[in-house]
Amino acid sequence: MKLNHSSITLPFIYLIFLSSLVSSQACQRTCGNLPIKYPFGTGAGCGDPRFQQYVTCDQQKLTLTTHTGNYPITNIDYSNQIIYISDPSMSTCACCRPSKGFGLDWDAPFSFTDDNVFTLLDCSTTSSPIFRSNSYNVDNSSAVPLCDKQGDPICSYLYSCSAISILNLPISTCCVYTPVDLGPSFEFNLQKLQCSSYSVFYSFSGQESNPDNWKYGISLKYKFNVYNDYPNACADCEKSNGVCGYTGSYNSFICNCPTGISTTSTCFFVSSFGNGWRLLPLKTGTLLIYPLPWILAMFLL
Repeated sequence: MKLNHSSITLPFIYLIFLSSLVSSQACQRTCGNLPIKYPFGTGAGCGDPRFQQYVTCDQQKLTLTTHTGNYPITNIDYSNQIIYISDPSMSTCACCRPSKGFGLDWDAPFSFTDDNVFTLLDCSTTSSPIFRSNSYNVDNSSAVPLCDKQGDPICSYLYSCSAISILNLPISTCCVYTPVDLGPSFEFNLQKLQCSSYSVFYSFSGQESNPDNWKYGISLKYKFNVYNDYPNACADCEKSNGVCGYTGSYNSFICNCPTGISTTSTCFFVSSFGNGWRLLPLKTGTLLIYPLPWILAMFLL
């Protein structure tokens, strides 16, 4: 059998043309034990590009990155659009650690939920700005105190924890920090506030007087877009067992299919040809849909 090279010219041109329309994309549906859904992704081209630089999956660990550090994501509530993170440097009832503080990037697509309770620990009662409740603003109006007096019981419970009580800190050095309504720009620098550590939790777990069982961590809200509408194209993609993603310099929408093929709509078209088509790998890493009869014909001519 002799292969006629001229006979494969047309299929070859078709192959190159198709490679410009369809590209390979491997998007995982989980990262560790966490399910990954839109708007998050496990790599470049997966999920919503606005979240790509902030939420990443590396070695099966999902992480949120801000200018203040990297924080493990412990859970995602997709129905309420909330992610929960843990700061390894923050204090809990089980341990007390020095910390630099926490902050979100101003342009990050996240904001703090109202459930967060931030508590500053071991603060200077003589020089920390959080205790200057008798100061005045430039318009001669009284400054708003930064510590919530109604949070004094929280300080008492935290300072009774064995990991913190061993330090013999006066209760007056604790502050339930209240400026949590600053949205995405919220940030506290413990060095400037002259506090050595902080603790944050988002739920009492029904046991307000038992800090051992509080849910420590930070809860962050996210939105899909300005109207917070779930994209119709993404919903259709997921109904076809695809994973929503993006491609190109304009971050155009693509649907990543289980076969490794990316389409601009859904995976229904790809799956319908599953028995009569095969995938051919290119050196560039591109996978193409290519009809099996054409492959046989090229070698029989």
